[in-house]
Amino acid sequence: MTTATIRPVFPINGDVLHILDGTLTRDGLTCVVKVSAPSGSSITINNNVAGEIEEGIFSVPVVFDQYQNTLQILNETSGESMTVTAYFARRFAKKYRLSIDDNIRFLQDISNHAGEYTSIFDNPFLKGLKELHERYQTKVHLNLFYQSVGEDFTLSEFPDTFKKEWQENAGWLRLSFHAYKEFPDAPYKNASFDTVKKDCDLIMGEIKRFAGDALLGPVTTVHWGEVNVEGARAMRAAGYKGQLGYFNVDDDQPTVSYYLTVEQRRHMKKRFIWKDEAEDIIFVRSSMVLDRTKKEDIAVNMDAYSNAPSGLPPYVDYLIHEQYFYQDYPAYQPDYFEKVEAAVRWAKEHGYEPAFLDECIFE
Repeated sequence: MTTATIRPVFPINGDVLHILDGTLTRDGLTCVVKVSAPSGSSITINNNVAGEIEEGIFSVPVVFDQYQNTLQILNETSGESMTVTAYFARRFAKKYRLSIDDNIRFLQDISNHAGEYTSIFDNPFLKGLKELHERYQTKVHLNLFYQSVGEDFTLSEFPDTFKKEWQENAGWLRLSFHAYKEFPDAPYKNASFDTVKKDCDLIMGEIKRFAGDALLGPVTTVHWGEVNVEGARAMRAAGYKGQLGYFNVDDDQPTVSYYLTVEQRRHMKKRFIWKDEAEDIIFVRSSMVLDRTKKEDIAVNMDAYSNAPSGLPPYVDYLIHEQYFYQDYPAYQPDYFEKVEAAVRWAKEHGYEPAFLDECIFE
């Protein structure tokens, strides 16, 4: 078996570059490309000679001027060559959104009060989100269950009488598949393609019925962030080519990492974004889980990214779960919206602007 003598260091195959990775000019994004090869090798990258900046590491500046870019790497000494595909998402950096998982209760409340509510924002939860949007222009992504915990409500019961209002607010609201229901935990970890696809289609169909296509998008977070590759393929087949998780590694936290390997999770922890070329899926790492963070620690923990190997997140994805808003929930958090506002305020003060992921990572 032949051992490879060249290896990409940055970018690797599937990396998604952004404006913080290099220098932006009229020609595109100039980044220093690095590869590993035996010391003394003659290395070219896209026909440009790469200099050996340290033993076994070669680099040369390259302009990335397209969304999808190809690097042709050649070791002229050995004759070995390889191709790396990297993406330039020019709108990705310095953006943020609020993502909320496990949503079903606010929908059940609106359904129960359909004869009384004249607006979806008569619901206290959505009202709080709308007020946040009015203050900060925050964009909010809601990942939905199909069935309530008590099994006394499904999305099929939600009325379509508010469809026009949903569509009027499509500029700052997104709705997407999360899971059929909350329990059991990690329901799709070992699920088949057909099972995941069926639940995706079920929830997406209901969203189209009561809210319309404008509220859908190609990004979601699956419940517990755990699916095997078959499940991820099913989500991709349903249209979800962007998938969110925590991508924890080298700690005692739940991995919430889909099917990614330890090495891939380590890369995600540092880069926050990466595309699996084989599956045509872009993975994005959440920046903070707000219901697991004390209000007074939100700014401190976000600032702490500056000293981490990753640096500050290029795109800040705040995650929180719906159920912590409600007083009858055992882990009720009375400062729910205070936490959300503290997080959004940090993003604004640090120059992040509201944007959905599908506005930033695809072209």
